[in-house]
Amino acid sequence: MVHARDINEQSPWQALTPGAEIYEPATSKLVETGEWRVLTPFFDNEKCRQCMLCVPFCPDASIPVKEGKRLDTDLTYCKGCGICAKVCPFNAIEMKKEVR
Repeated sequence: MVHARDINEQSPWQALTPGAEIYEPATSKLVETGEWRVLTPFFDNEKCRQCMLCVPFCPDASIPVKEGKRLDTDLTYCKGCGICAKVCPFNAIEMKKEVR
């Protein structure tokens, strides 16, 4: 398997991995991609029942957990995909347009 870090301009197209396939976990922590976000997850702690369903579904590992409790989203890495809001059975996460 060829890793992105090993690819350069002279690499043949056959050496490139297909898009949207993840070969190593938590690689999103290597790049601060939060500025790409169009929508922002707003977390409502009052509605949250700490089921933790959102945590493993987050592709960017942007939902920190401390002492068994889900904390607010780490917006340094969150790209605003909305998966966390879709899987939350308590509607504790709402995707909204962020005003910058």
